[in-house]
Amino acid sequence: MSNSPLTHFDAQGHAHMVDVGGKVDSHRVARASGLIRMRPETFALIAEGRAAKGDVLAVARIAAIQGAKRCADLVPLCHPLALTRVAVEFELDAAQSRVRCSAQVETVGRTGVEMEALCAVQVGLLTIYDMCKAADKGMVIDAVQVLEKRGGKSGDWVVAG
Repeated sequence: MSNSPLTHFDAQGHAHMVDVGGKVDSHRVARASGLIRMRPETFALIAEGRAAKGDVLAVARIAAIQGAKRCADLVPLCHPLALTRVAVEFELDAAQSRVRCSAQVETVGRTGVEMEALCAVQVGLLTIYDMCKAADKGMVIDAVQVLEKRGGKSGDWVVAG
């Protein structure tokens, strides 16, 4: 095995799926967030529920949950996981004309759920973009990051600051 901290590569440098067969099941939690910035007029469409395609945040919430569930289909070396919880929240920031999406994903298993939390956030934000792009093609998705992970051999981690 390689001495590299990049666990998705073997000693020869070939990509592989990490073997988690020897790990013990534990309760695992990850939180991630990100935001989408837009013009004030676009923000008002979302906040006031006037978007032509319907309730943007309701659709984005379902999409984010689906994104977490389908993460292993999108990211080639992720393990398919039986998720026990996916919670998605949206925070409207009128002063900055932006929407923050936060996701918390949980499982009882042998590997963490950081990727599932990140996929949830990205898919939720992409859905907002998709539903509002006719009004604002210049929206920007930004600051997507893991905020916290709990459980597993490596222990707990929280973003500094």
